[in-house]
Amino acid sequence: MEHHFSDSPWEEKVQFARAVRAGPHIFVAGTAAVDASGTVAPNDAAAQTRYVLNKIERAVVALGGRRDHIVRTRLFLTRRSDAEVVGAEHAKFFAGIYPAATMVFIDGLVADDMVVEVEAEAYVTEREG
Repeated sequence: MEHHFSDSPWEEKVQFARAVRAGPHIFVAGTAAVDASGTVAPNDAAAQTRYVLNKIERAVVALGGRRDHIVRTRLFLTRRSDAEVVGAEHAKFFAGIYPAATMVFIDGLVADDMVVEVEAEAYVTEREG
């Protein structure tokens, strides 16, 4: 297995990797808009979604994949009112790729100003690069 880590302080605190590659599968952990300084774009669902999807793509690439290898996403939102804007950001990011996707509404994330978290899975038959 291969592991990829990002700048989230939660990875060390909770002892998890941002992403793990096991054979052709890449599993990306629930990813929120957080960096070493704290929440990125507090309470801004669109900006957080863009940040998170790019962070997920970087993890997939680091483990030998590409954006179009992402086959599944799970989006967790703390506000139902953000569904349309988050869905639109997902659509722009995955234009023409069409991963299986699920959107779930939850009570909250680890910080009150985090409003979106996304998990992803990729399937890569050969290493890129």
